[in-house]
Amino acid sequence: MFGKILIANRGEVALRIQRACREMGIRTVAVHSTADEEAKYVKLADESVCIGPANPHLSYLNIPAIISAAEVTDAEAIHPGYGFLSENADFAERVERSGFAFIGPHAESIRLMGDKISAKKTMAEAGVPCVPDSGGALPEDDSDAVIAIARKVGYPVIIKASGGGGGRGMRVVRTEAGLMNAVSLTRQEALAAFGNGTVYLEKFFENPRHIEIQVLSDNFKNAVFLGARDCSTQRRHQKIIEEAPPAGISPKLIERLGEKCVDACKRIGYVGAGTFEFLFEGDKFYFIEMNTRLQVEHTITEMTTGIDIVKEQIRIAYGERLRFKQRNIAIRGHAIECRINAEHPFNFIPSPGKVTEWHLPGGPGIRIDSHIYAGCTVPSHYDSLIGKIVAYGEDREEAIARMRVALSEFAAEGIRTNVKLHRQIMLDEQFCRGGTTIHYLDERLEAWKKSLAEPRLG
Repeated sequence: MFGKILIANRGEVALRIQRACREMGIRTVAVHSTADEEAKYVKLADESVCIGPANPHLSYLNIPAIISAAEVTDAEAIHPGYGFLSENADFAERVERSGFAFIGPHAESIRLMGDKISAKKTMAEAGVPCVPDSGGALPEDDSDAVIAIARKVGYPVIIKASGGGGGRGMRVVRTEAGLMNAVSLTRQEALAAFGNGTVYLEKFFENPRHIEIQVLSDNFKNAVFLGARDCSTQRRHQKIIEEAPPAGISPKLIERLGEKCVDACKRIGYVGAGTFEFLFEGDKFYFIEMNTRLQVEHTITEMTTGIDIVKEQIRIAYGERLRFKQRNIAIRGHAIECRINAEHPFNFIPSPGKVTEWHLPGGPGIRIDSHIYAGCTVPSHYDSLIGKIVAYGEDREEAIARMRVALSEFAAEGIRTNVKLHRQIMLDEQFCRGGTTIHYLDERLEAWKKSLAEPRLG
C-alpha cells in the first residue's frame, strides 16, 4: 500500500481524505494556500507545504507547485478530491508522468467524459439512454441548420457549453424567436468561463428529477454500482440536499440502469470512482454527464452501502482488485445530506469571516464532515461549502426526523450559514412527500420571498 499520499485540495474534502488515509496507516501531506495555513486538515497532516497565495490559480490550481510539493515530501500518490484539478486531464497526465500515482481515472477517461458531446456519444454507443440532442456541436455559421436541429428535437430546448459544469454555460429556449440569441450568448459565456466556445443543444425537460449512479471500477475490468442518489433539491443548478436511495423509483429500474453504467465503465476502460448523472421523467432515465471524481454527496452512498468510497479509490489506484462483487452490495436504510454553506440562507450571498462559535449536532445516525472549528476563519477566495450534515435512518421518514433534530442543534456565530433554509425544507410538506423535481427549491424560494423576507421556521 502507499506509504504517503499528497492531498491536492482543501476544506472538508481534504480532511475526509486525510481521515481515510490515517485509518489505512498512510501518511499524508497537506498542501495549502496562505489563506488556509491555520486549517484543521493542515494541522492534522503529517506534513504540510504552502503552495502559494490565497488566489486559487496561484495555489490549488498551480500544477507545478503541487507536483513540486509531492517531490520534496517523497509522496507516492496524489488525491485530487473534488473541484479544482480533480477533473483536469492534463493534471492527471502530468502527475503520472512525474512518477506519482493519480488517485482517479486515467487522463483519457477524464478527457472523454469531460467533453459532454463525446461523453454522450460514448454512452449512447454503450446503450445508456441519453437526452435527445443535436448529435454534436452546433454549427457556428449556419443559423438555418441550428433552427432545423431545434425543430427536430422539439421545444423547449436547452443550449449547453460542451466544456461546462457547475450549473454554468446553459440557457433554456422555449420559442424559435429566442434561439439564435441564446446560442450566441452561451458561446460567449462558455469561451470566457471554460476557454471553449463549443455548444450543443438538448431537449429540455419541464419537471425532471436529477438521479445519479455511483460506480467503482478497477484496472482489471471489474466494476460495480453502489445504488442511486437523488440530487434534485437544487438552487440555481447547484445541489444543496441529496438523498439515497431515490424515493418512489423502482429498485428494478435502478438496477437495470446501474448494469448499463457498469457495462459502460468496462467499455471505456474506466478506473476508479465515478458518477453517471441522469434526468428522470416519466419513468425514463436520460444521461446528461459523468463526473470522473469523488462526489460531494458520496457520504450518503457510504451510509447506505457500508462501503468507504475514498478507501476504495486508494486501493484501486494502488493496483488492487475490487474486493466485492455486485451481488455483495446491498442498499440498507435511507440517508440525507444537507450541504452547509457560509452564505445567507435565502439570497445566497457568501458570508466569509471568523467563526466565533461552532457547535455541531450528534446522536444516532448523524455524520458530520466539516473542517471548521471555533476561532478559524472562512476565507472569501473559495467555494462557500464548509461542511455536510448526514442523517441516516431505517427509512426516509426517520432520516428526515433525525435531520430536523440535527439542524436544530447546529449553532454558528461570526458567519451566516444556510441552516435556516435546510430547516425550512425539512419541514416542507412537498419535500417530505418525496419525488420533488429540480425546480422544486427555486419555486419554493420564490413563494417564500413573496410571503416573508425569511420563512417562518416553526
